[in-house]
Amino acid sequence: MAEFLHRDVPALKQARFFRLGLAPSFGIDERGVEEGLERIQYVFWNPRAKKMTGPLRAALRRDRGRYVVAGGPTLAYFPGQLARYVDRARKVLGTDYLDVLQLYWYGKMSWYTKGMVDELVRLRETGAVKALAVSIHDRKRAGELALDSPLDLLMIRYNAAHPGAEGDVFPHLARRHPAVVAYTATSWRRLLRPPSGWTGRAMTAGDCYRFCLSSPHVDVVLTGPKDVEELRQNLAALEQGPLSEEEAGWMRRYGAQVHG
Repeated sequence: MAEFLHRDVPALKQARFFRLGLAPSFGIDERGVEEGLERIQYVFWNPRAKKMTGPLRAALRRDRGRYVVAGGPTLAYFPGQLARYVDRARKVLGTDYLDVLQLYWYGKMSWYTKGMVDELVRLRETGAVKALAVSIHDRKRAGELALDSPLDLLMIRYNAAHPGAEGDVFPHLARRHPAVVAYTATSWRRLLRPPSGWTGRAMTAGDCYRFCLSSPHVDVVLTGPKDVEELRQNLAALEQGPLSEEEAGWMRRYGAQVHG
């Protein structure tokens, strides 16, 4: 169980790292964030997440080394946008550095040009950021970046309805060992509704997170609970540990039918 809930993540220079990360996607309030940060260490943050900012800032002030904060400009097409974002983030959070500087939705909301890569590397070399990342839907390109790039982390879509990273990305990780953060674990809640013709039970959010974390290639999976009760349910579900062979089988069948 300990190995399922925690792991060492060398790419982030973290040992015994809790594998559920927190995102503000569905509006969890300050009380929920505070409670979540008692266990959760990886935080996907942006300056617009007002309910998250206060509790996160306080947590960083108490124990900066415990947490990994990831974020980046919503749109990033030019190198200057990166430094401006990092300066703002450090000021808002009251910290000397950002753990992970991330380009969002590679190829759509951000560009990965030589100028952008040079600036990313420069910011890491100065210590303003500790690690570099992209979120990306193009799995084949993600596999290429895993093989050869200065990136320390890949944030990819991976869930029971979209398991394609198992063939396109995961086999390429062994060369450089970048960290992997899985998001859309519930496929934007589609996996929580039984597909047409399904006669068994529907997957829960906890099932979705256990599916992701049962992969040895996933370091962290993000959860975006709407309130503290959902957060508690998700944390409790992880106590069930990795999927059994039977559970993995029905979740894959279920996911395939949701994908349709």
